[in-house]
Amino acid sequence: MARTTRSETARRSRTSARTNRGMYVDGNTVRRLAEVPERKRQPGRQNPGRQQTNRNRRVQASPAQVPRQKHQLSKEAQKNRQKATAMNWGFVAFLAVVCVAILFCSVKYLRYKSEITAKMSTVASLEEELADLKEDNDAYYSQVTSNVDLNKIKQTALGRLGMKYPSDDQTVTYSTSGNSCVRQYQDIPDSK
Repeated sequence: MARTTRSETARRSRTSARTNRGMYVDGNTVRRLAEVPERKRQPGRQNPGRQQTNRNRRVQASPAQVPRQKHQLSKEAQKNRQKATAMNWGFVAFLAVVCVAILFCSVKYLRYKSEITAKMSTVASLEEELADLKEDNDAYYSQVTSNVDLNKIKQTALGRLGMKYPSDDQTVTYSTSGNSCVRQYQDIPDSK
C-alpha cells in the first residue's frame, strides 16, 4: 500500500466532494421523498386529475346502479377455495381435544399453585412458632442457669454428701479411634 501524505488526501477529498455534490443516498441521512400512490380510476369520471366545480359537477350513478361484473372462477378454483375454508370433522375433533388438554393442564397448574401457596403459608406459620419456642426455651435456660450457684453445689457435694476428688489410681486413660462417644458394654476391670 502506497503511503499518502496529508496534502494528497486533502486533494482527493476535494475532488470527490465536487463529483459527489449532486448525489445523495436516499434514506441514509436525507429523508425519503414522499411518494404519492397512484390513483385508481373510478367508473364515471373522465378526468381524475382535475376537480370539478359545483356548477360543472355531473350527477354520477350510485354504485348500486352500476352493475359490477363478477370474475368467473373455474370449478377447480372454486373447489380449492371451498376446501381451504372448510374444516373436516377430524380437524375439529383434534382442536377440541387440544383445547380440553390445555384446559385440563391449566386447571391442574392453578390447583398446584394454590396448594404450594397454602403450604408456604403453613411453613411460614410453623417457622414463626418454632422461633417463638426457641426464644422461650432460651429464656427458661438462662433463668435456670442464672439461679444455679456452682460453688454452693460443690460445697454440698463435698460436705454433706461426702464426695471426694478421684485419686490417680482411680483414673483410667484410654485412646479413641476418633469417635467422640464411648459406650460401656462391661465393667472396667480393676487395674493394679
